[in-house]
Amino acid sequence: MPEKQTLKRARRDRRQGKAPSTQAGEFVREEIHHIREGKHGARSTKQAIAIALSKARRAGVKLGTPKRASSRTRKSARSAQRRAGKQPSPRRSRAMLARLEHERRDVATPKALARFARQTARARGPTDRRRAARRALRTKGAAGRRAAARKAARTRRRRAG
Repeated sequence: MPEKQTLKRARRDRRQGKAPSTQAGEFVREEIHHIREGKHGARSTKQAIAIALSKARRAGVKLGTPKRASSRTRKSARSAQRRAGKQPSPRRSRAMLARLEHERRDVATPKALARFARQTARARGPTDRRRAARRALRTKGAAGRRAAARKAARTRRRRAG
């Protein structure tokens, strides 16, 4: 079950008219946090994100299925949407948690997340990346752009020497 705070943030995003993927981002954030604090692990960063998206769907976030998803993923997403808002069975919930507790924790490190983000961006292609960057620019505002430029310069300095 997602934390109350996460649900609150996701609902706020929906009220503000933000995209379903933005609403789901709150669940991803929570999941990464859980892995980092040792509540459970995951085999890969992709799995950690998949768990979070599944929680988001169950909480009622209207997330579609990716265009290149396997039939198994589609089926799982449809089933999750049907069950949205319903409580998972306690037995299944305990069983899943018990399994996840044996998984790795290093999939939620900043380095692992950055690697996954780059890999995903590469898979999307240059045009899509450019479009995403332009969209980010529009929502950032002048102060946000200035802060981002400063951060980039600081990162470049740190990497250079």
